[in-house]
Amino acid sequence: MRSRYALFCGALVFIFALAVLSGCAQPEQQTAQGPQVPTSYPDSQRIEHVDTYHGTEVVDPYRWLEELDSPVTAAWVESENAVADPFLEAIPAREQIRERLTEVWNYERYKVPVKEGGRYFYRRNDGLQDQDVLYVVDSLEDEPRVLIDPNTFSDDRTASLSFFEVSPDGKLIAYGISDSGSDWRHWHVRDVETGEDLDDRLDQTKFTGVSWARDSSGFYYSRYPLNEEGEADDSQQVSVYFHNLGTPQTDDVHVYSITDHETRNPYATVTDDGRYLVLGIFDGYESNGVYVKELGDPEAEVVRLLDDWDALYNLLGNEGSTFYFSTTNEAPKYRVIAIDAENPASENWREVVAEAEEAQEDASLIGEHIVAMYLKDASSLVKVFDLEGTLVREVELPGIGSAEGFAGKLDDPETFYIFEGFTTPGRIYRYDVSSGDSGLFREAKVDVDLSPFVTKQVFFESKDGTKVPMFITHRQDLELDGTNPTLLYGYGGFNVSLTPYYSPRRIVWMEMGGVLAIPNLRGGGEYGEEWHLAGTKLEKQNVFDDFIAAAEWLIENGYTSPEKLAIRGGSNGGLLVGAVMTQRPDLFGATLPVVGVLDMLRYHTASANARQWSSDYGLSENEDEFEALLAYSPYHNTDEGTCYP
Repeated sequence: MRSRYALFCGALVFIFALAVLSGCAQPEQQTAQGPQVPTSYPDSQRIEHVDTYHGTEVVDPYRWLEELDSPVTAAWVESENAVADPFLEAIPAREQIRERLTEVWNYERYKVPVKEGGRYFYRRNDGLQDQDVLYVVDSLEDEPRVLIDPNTFSDDRTASLSFFEVSPDGKLIAYGISDSGSDWRHWHVRDVETGEDLDDRLDQTKFTGVSWARDSSGFYYSRYPLNEEGEADDSQQVSVYFHNLGTPQTDDVHVYSITDHETRNPYATVTDDGRYLVLGIFDGYESNGVYVKELGDPEAEVVRLLDDWDALYNLLGNEGSTFYFSTTNEAPKYRVIAIDAENPASENWREVVAEAEEAQEDASLIGEHIVAMYLKDASSLVKVFDLEGTLVREVELPGIGSAEGFAGKLDDPETFYIFEGFTTPGRIYRYDVSSGDSGLFREAKVDVDLSPFVTKQVFFESKDGTKVPMFITHRQDLELDGTNPTLLYGYGGFNVSLTPYYSPRRIVWMEMGGVLAIPNLRGGGEYGEEWHLAGTKLEKQNVFDDFIAAAEWLIENGYTSPEKLAIRGGSNGGLLVGAVMTQRPDLFGATLPVVGVLDMLRYHTASANARQWSSDYGLSENEDEFEALLAYSPYHNTDEGTCYP
């Protein structure tokens, strides 16, 4: 009898073989190990349509598929699924893989606690729950009780708890529900003590959190205007509203709108001392504005504290009228500055924490200190400074990996953070900011032997000579003979950094003999804003070149071969996969562009939010950016007769 491991490895080989064979139409064939390879896809209707961009005609015969609610589009999707579903269901060892995934996922895990109003709130999953459950305790020594269980939201358990915000007095919690992964949210308010919901309900919100008034009487949020059908129109800008508890959403008070720029959107935050309403103004991902309003003065006007749109400014908090920001202003790897709202001219700004050699990923204002989180070659480094910018200490982390959390307030003596790596399940620590003491709060205990795996970091040269780092994780007994199934995962955009984290799904992949490779491509935030900008707009091809170079390095160094190499990415990473697939179809055996942005000439027409992606992509409305977009847009760069993986 073949062992489970051998069976898994055989399934991997088979899956890759099918991926290669099904890339092109060919005579039907039955493999020795499994189902018949699909030989063709259903015909897709072509309707003549031509757009002209800056004198260049571009055909778009599948424009009709943009009508997402059309019965014709639904029928097309159904016909595609009719090909894919039987094929996927017939994969050998599918049930064995499912069983193993169930086993490795069955462990208790926690999210970083949040402290508010003297209480602690944290999410926990017992192991196989579809959704994490939110718990509350009055002290960390008490027995936790369930506050919100999203598994009860819907019969199929696909509704999730997307966001929550606890009132300053700790007595109420506003929480948003997402149905089946939708970006749209509906908000409710629950009494923390009784566990009962109030009558308050907010509908048709998207991409917004809430921020409570200091007296816990209500909260600020952003929403889109309603169209003639009474539905939120997400092609328009949002405005800020205030919801008074106990009143219907239709009575919510309009607070602020942007009237002098049609693509900028305001989002509100109340400072911890309740003195200011801070409006973060966003339009893309390269820069932002910050406006403030004193809440204690009914006659106070909104003051444009930062309105030059020259950099990114992330609010850490305030001490009286002094605001602390982490910013890319004169610091592509970020620095921390202090601005007095009563004397805000740039010549009066004070640099608190200077730009470091490492990229600053985040920072917090906690317990009269600044906690700054850096990335050193895509792994976490955390430093603590006093409010004058003097280095107090470096936080001792358990090893090479990712540390996240460190949230809190100016007067909080403690904070929490989670540390994890590719083969290190999450450990949550309680950290005393004043003393520097760390204590283990919770540790994920998995019933998996992680000792056979090893992680290394290599650096390879991209097409233009740029050095790019890549994490590689696999079994220690791996032979570099070019035969190993390998998953190359990438993103490369929007200043997002790919750092080590624990994934049961990836563990199973490596148990099966697979190699996991994750390069830190340009476009990400691993080395600061310059690294990010080097993978945007007219420089976007650098991201694809980096990914291709990563694949070539893996092949040249004996990890895998083109027929055994799969690539995967989601959203912007889906664009990455689509672009390199069309540019180098010979280099990969399988490609998985998950919810990819694939039509780069029209991506921005989907919604106002999609248009904000232009900070990374550019717009076809601009001639130079149009030429760059057309050169790599996956939808526009497929050739008839080419076999694509």
